[in-house]
Amino acid sequence: MTNPKFNKVVSSLVSKSEAPTIDINEFKSVLAKNNVLVLDAREKEEFEISHIKNAINIGYDNFDLEKVSKKLDKTKPIIIYCSVGYRSGQLAEKLIEKGFKVKNLYGGIFEWKNQGNDVFDKSSNKTQRVHTYNKKWSKWLKLGEAVY
Repeated sequence: MTNPKFNKVVSSLVSKSEAPTIDINEFKSVLAKNNVLVLDAREKEEFEISHIKNAINIGYDNFDLEKVSKKLDKTKPIIIYCSVGYRSGQLAEKLIEKGFKVKNLYGGIFEWKNQGNDVFDKSSNKTQRVHTYNKKWSKWLKLGEAVY
């Protein structure tokens, strides 16, 4: 992670979860093997602005563990992300308790975009826009256009 202040914030939030984390480089390596499910723990409006390619939106506020569990394959590893890693860490713990192999993307979509990776809108078009949750969190997005 290139920004030490952002890393400190992310570290403090991610540490509130016992879910294992995965960094951007390791995540890209796993994606290249194409044997992973990618879940987005942000709300639908955030997801529609932009998301990581092929991610499945599961939301956070109205997350339904039973409903989501029925749609997922326990044989595939899962990488879950949100804006920076807090919400995804909370949901990762719930999925792990249900027997899924889950890792939380450290730094979330902010770090993904900050490292120059592509994000896609609801029409699957590349975009520079990233929903930053609110104005306060926008300062951590260094590449791309902050939307909140």
